Amino acid sequence: MTATRPAETEETAVRDARRPDPRPARRLTPTQRILLRAVVLTLLAVAATFLLDPYRNYQLAVVAATFCATAGLTLLVGLTGQLSLGHAVLMAAGGYGYALAVNAASSAGLDGDGAAGTARVVLGLVGSLVASGALGGLLGLAGARLRGPYLAGLTLAMVVALPALTTQVPALGGDQGLAVPFEGVPEVLSRLIVVEQWHAWVAIVVAALAVTPLAVLRSGRAGLRMRAVHGDETAARLSGVSPARVKVGAFVASSLAAGLGGAVLCLVTQSVGPGRYDLAFSLLLVVAAVVGGLGSLGGAAAGAALVVLLPWLVDTVTGAVGVPADLEQRLSGNLAVLVFGALLIVVTLAWPGGLARAAARRRHRSHRPRGRTDAPAAPPPPPASQPLER
Repeated sequence: MTATRPAETEETAVRDARRPDPRPARRLTPTQRILLRAVVLTLLAVAATFLLDPYRNYQLAVVAATFCATAGLTLLVGLTGQLSLGHAVLMAAGGYGYALAVNAASSAGLDGDGAAGTARVVLGLVGSLVASGALGGLLGLAGARLRGPYLAGLTLAMVVALPALTTQVPALGGDQGLAVPFEGVPEVLSRLIVVEQWHAWVAIVVAALAVTPLAVLRSGRAGLRMRAVHGDETAARLSGVSPARVKVGAFVASSLAAGLGGAVLCLVTQSVGPGRYDLAFSLLLVVAAVVGGLGSLGGAAAGAALVVLLPWLVDTVTGAVGVPADLEQRLSGNLAVLVFGALLIVVTLAWPGGLARAAARRRHRSHRPRGRTDAPAAPPPPPASQPLER
């Protein structure tokens, strides 16, 4: 063999150094992709508020608040299997925590808009996190010991007991609830947007702060532990995973998201009371999570939009048809619940995994090459030297 000369070796090294690296650039981690997607979606939602009138922006803010609760509920039920029928109580805890913190800040002299208003809202959000997190921790400890219908019954009892609880605690305002100061548009933006659009902005940002950590949890090791506990607690325990710790953590994460949703709803409506978080609303949250698709945050967003917009759409159609006044009064509220029930039955029969699973299947079919079938290929024949088994 002929040895390579040093001059040729140096020339080759210089040429390789000048040549661009063919290896692809470093890819984003799953957490970075989630954060990037959250920023993009938040900016798009904020930009969409310029295309909506004030009432639609108010509806968008309510959808964002409801999305916080349904996202936490779909994570809790879809990944850990813990059925909660009282997530409205966690929203109420967040709303009351927000109201108590904001009113205390106003009494301490933190009034007005601008920096004072921003600080007051931030303190209110912290109060909602403390209240909902504490209640979620207690429910998580109970959920670590209770299963199936027992946990569902406990959370259901809390929804029923909420009005009586607010009556016994004078600081919660009784049946009338608590009022909070009006949060107006900052002076810098007063010539650009109206108050409904400003509330929609706040709701969108808070929803992003509430749901993005849930997406990170679902895609990371915490999500794997939740799925392992849901699949088989004994096998998860043998693998070194504590089912009790996983359940408590999932309940607390879900409660924090629901509490932020209650805080946003309190900010938008300027009040919080037990009548808003009744049994019907709590069951609608479960319906929204099931219709959207358990475990899917996109499905939770679709379910939240249905919960807010479907009653308005039913009332609009009823008014356009020209239903008599007495019949319309009887159908008020009941027709929307009937439509929700029928929608739940149809989605369960047609798409058992919810709207998110149906959309995923449609994307899979559209990306499948033409002429490809799902039938498995026939196994290859055995070698001639190997006898066939009878």
